[in-house]
Amino acid sequence: MLSLIIVLPLAAAAVLAGLPRLKDSAARTVFAATAGVETALAVGLWAGYRDPGPGGLAYEERLRWIPNVGSSYHLGVDGLSLPLLVLTTVIFLACAVYDWKSRDRVRARSALFLFLETTCLGLFAAQDLILFFLFFDLSIVAMYFVIAGWGHGDRARSAMKFFLYTFLGSLALLVGFIGLYLGADPHTFDIPELAAANAFRGNPAGGFVLAAILLGLAVKTPTVPFHTWLPPAHTDAPATGSAVLAGILLKMGTYGFVRIAMPLLPDAWRAWSPAILTVGILSVLYGALVALAQSDLKRMIAYTSVNHMGYILIALGAAGAATGAGSTIRATAVTGAVTQMVSHGLITGALFLLAGVLQDRAKTYDMGAFGGLATPAPKFAGFFAVAAFASLGLPAFSGFIAEFQIFAGSIGAVPLTAIALPGIVITAALFLRALQRIFTGPVKGRAEGFTDLRPAEMLSAGSLLVLSAVVGVFPAPLLAAITPAADAIVSLVRR
Repeated sequence: MLSLIIVLPLAAAAVLAGLPRLKDSAARTVFAATAGVETALAVGLWAGYRDPGPGGLAYEERLRWIPNVGSSYHLGVDGLSLPLLVLTTVIFLACAVYDWKSRDRVRARSALFLFLETTCLGLFAAQDLILFFLFFDLSIVAMYFVIAGWGHGDRARSAMKFFLYTFLGSLALLVGFIGLYLGADPHTFDIPELAAANAFRGNPAGGFVLAAILLGLAVKTPTVPFHTWLPPAHTDAPATGSAVLAGILLKMGTYGFVRIAMPLLPDAWRAWSPAILTVGILSVLYGALVALAQSDLKRMIAYTSVNHMGYILIALGAAGAATGAGSTIRATAVTGAVTQMVSHGLITGALFLLAGVLQDRAKTYDMGAFGGLATPAPKFAGFFAVAAFASLGLPAFSGFIAEFQIFAGSIGAVPLTAIALPGIVITAALFLRALQRIFTGPVKGRAEGFTDLRPAEMLSAGSLLVLSAVVGVFPAPLLAAITPAADAIVSLVRR
């Protein structure tokens, strides 16, 4: 079933690519129907999921692939990957609905997004480093064409910058993976086998291997100072491209931290935890302050992603810090980090879809070009206000559940991480400022004659916000899946 979920979008993309005379309406239907089936399959996967125990995998599949280097087609899910698989299918379904009225090369666009969905799902299910790297790099190629082909503004330059940065990051990642392979005896790229072997125990070389992996994942996440590709990529990408980039592709970096860096190199992770915490705190504060200074709405949202990814890094760094904190505190931080990955995907995905409405109607994201927009577009104002309050961590939304656990666990393990708390206040200020500038006061500028949200736009962004509220009010099912896996990660890091 896991292979079916990964391969189905690729098969649909191949069908679309092979039928050049297919009508736009048929291409849209294929994209939406495939995304809907994918979501149903992922929900079914979750319904049948049972905790496989420490180090175990559910729905495991393994076939010979490149046996001479110890690499196999190895798939499986646990509480770390299952929520991200479901998140991926939900985001792509929202994108298919949002683009329902699109007229710009619909067949090619649908095929490209379906291909991108396969790469994202494959990465979160991969249990082999080469397989992980394959999907990691293919996602970069697909997103490059999304930005360059369907973006706006200086899209060619932004796409090139995105590609070069993230591709160079992937090369660093490959160097780290080769280091893991060479350090293991017998040599293997299998992630569970590498985690069990702990090949670099007491070996200083593990620090160099972790440095390469951290560099590759930090670029992809992105964290300060490797974030400079993110604002132009988001600003010039189409709305659905930004939703996928923020909602899913950024999680490939943070997921790599918990899936690869922490369990495979526990000694080095503990040794590097002060540096990881420092980068996390800098990302939180710097991302929030720079977002506050933006006049472009999409760049502002992009910088809040740097801020939110910093929270995740703080939690994971605190989980590895060599203090007297118990396993429960550390597991709380890791659980909060994974919850934040899901929450950020839902909320920021919705924010970018809503920001795309400004570009669609007014051809600008400049907040100064609007005023009193709530009068001609009350639905848009309401949806954006809900998304903004969800993003700043208001209770009853998933962001609160995630950030509460992150800070409870992080401060419990490393009290100094409390200096990142002002990031929450700054985030609240920047979203309230954006709401005031765009939606309140007399109607002026590009707000005059602005058309309110269409049904497809409400359904796509609204569904993501509803899911955020469901997690915020009733988080138990999500936490029940994540917590055992977080406990297992903490046990591996403390070996």
